[in-house]
Amino acid sequence: MASGLRVVALHVHHGLQAVADDWLEHCRAVAADFGADFACRRLGGAPAAGDSIEAWARAGRHAALREMALEAGADLLLLAQHRRDQAETFVLQAMRGAGLAGLAAMPQQQWREGLCWVRPWLHQPREALEAYAAQHGLRWIEDPSNAQTRFLRNRLRRQLTAQFPGAEAGLAQSARWAQQAQDLAREVADADLAGLVQGERLDLAGLARLSPARASNALRAWLVTVLAQPAPAALVERLLSEWRPGALQSWPAAHRDMPGQLHAYRDGLYWTRDLPQMPGDAWLDLSQPGWYAQPGWGGGWRVEPAPLTEPGLALHELARALQRGRQGGEQFQRAPASTARSLKKAAQEAGLPPWRRQGPLLWAGTRLLAVAGLGMDARAFAPNGEQRLSIRWVEDSVLLQREGEGGRPA
Repeated sequence: MASGLRVVALHVHHGLQAVADDWLEHCRAVAADFGADFACRRLGGAPAAGDSIEAWARAGRHAALREMALEAGADLLLLAQHRRDQAETFVLQAMRGAGLAGLAAMPQQQWREGLCWVRPWLHQPREALEAYAAQHGLRWIEDPSNAQTRFLRNRLRRQLTAQFPGAEAGLAQSARWAQQAQDLAREVADADLAGLVQGERLDLAGLARLSPARASNALRAWLVTVLAQPAPAALVERLLSEWRPGALQSWPAAHRDMPGQLHAYRDGLYWTRDLPQMPGDAWLDLSQPGWYAQPGWGGGWRVEPAPLTEPGLALHELARALQRGRQGGEQFQRAPASTARSLKKAAQEAGLPPWRRQGPLLWAGTRLLAVAGLGMDARAFAPNGEQRLSIRWVEDSVLLQREGEGGRPA
């Protein structure tokens, strides 16, 4: 194009209308008229029984648009929602009892997973867009499903237009106020969490010292990073009301579709995924630096060259290491000058939560090499001058919280 930018028109074929193929050809022709590239994605499957067609189509459409944009090498995705769409979204969210994030409706600009989603017409009335299109002789298609009142948004649109013609601008303005309030809440949460989060641990005692509103706000923000989705209001309320200082407690909480638990331990809050059962014994070759995922254990081993001044394990012992769970009677020695203690006492001293004390453990014959969560056993340290590696265990919960940083442990 004259600007030097490459423009790609994206079309999602939902397969819900008999004329959907005609719409596809129309979009392809319009893109060709303007000299733009064209890409299309057809949605597969169908809504499950009882599911909302609108929600199914929206989720599939967003996923398809993201895939096509990234395949085209684009980092800017322009969407066509306008002021009426924003007003309707605000009302629908309010009817569902949404909080600030829901009432903020659709953001005009948002970066998500390397792609900037922008709605340049969000503050423009539909009438202005129609007038522009008519003035310039643009061709468009009206979706007949927009007139079907069996869809809640369509019923709402008809009532707002007929009975409250002036409400659109006010509702859209309310959404903007909610967006500002949400931005402010996020800034306050970031400031509060800076002193409450250490690694994967949230300081519950520190959280309790905040005002109720700020504690709820900070907890919601932390849960979004941990669960990769907004937490249900009921879960937030339970955490704030049920936690007791010093107690060991658990609450079910899924990371997207991955079952898991939130655990309170020593006044800290942690998340861990549910594991079906303890895996069997396995022989591992860990003699090269790298990341060795152990999905059945909910984490993996990070192997790195040991600095000259730091202890490490001999390569020949890591080349054939036996990985297994606790059998009973094991002892662990934290440092060369310390005393070997039972795994239970060593875990207690290290603050290792009870749900992370089953392992895995690494063995070289009868010599204990390392324990997940505790580190390398000092009795297995390689002599000075011998090439050695450092090994540590990283939980899946840590990796999931770092998805935005590449999904690998540092």
